[in-house]
Amino acid sequence: MNIVDCAIPGPLIIEPRVFGDERGFFLESWSERSFAANGIDATFVQDNHSRSQAGVLRGLHYQNPHGQGKLVRVTRGAVFDVAVDMRRSSPTFGKWAGVTLSAENKRMFWVPEGFAHGFLVLEDGTDFLYKCTDFYAPEHEHSLAWDDPDVGIEWPLNGVEPQLSAKDRDGRSLAQAETFA
Repeated sequence: MNIVDCAIPGPLIIEPRVFGDERGFFLESWSERSFAANGIDATFVQDNHSRSQAGVLRGLHYQNPHGQGKLVRVTRGAVFDVAVDMRRSSPTFGKWAGVTLSAENKRMFWVPEGFAHGFLVLEDGTDFLYKCTDFYAPEHEHSLAWDDPDVGIEWPLNGVEPQLSAKDRDGRSLAQAETFA
């Protein structure tokens, strides 16, 4: 696998080795040994799968306490995936990294604990899968405003208003958000 550093330390883009022929392809989406050798030493306790239409924006979500590391990928369609550093003591606090994940490029994205995470769906019927290092704890879930100008995420919206859940419409600004130490 090839590991690509992002503009901020922590999140990583993972390009798995893909073995293909006329029948299709094979790739290893998780190997504890291979990932640990590349700096991702994680124990996953929960897998999630969402399907969304183009224009849906989910996030930016995080749990504090009970932070979750997430290994995310797309198996059908495409998303623009984002991680925002929520660690107040970090020199990159409030900075973001983004990557396009698609069924075609087969990339994965590692979002460490201490980061808010969200994605914009780029194609109808997109299947988004993610592995989490801690269980979902709704009582500890927070939502950072997807459009906070202090964070300044450059979502590829092309002038279209995203479809948001009520929770995501009510996301807090970075200045008001619950953060990590």
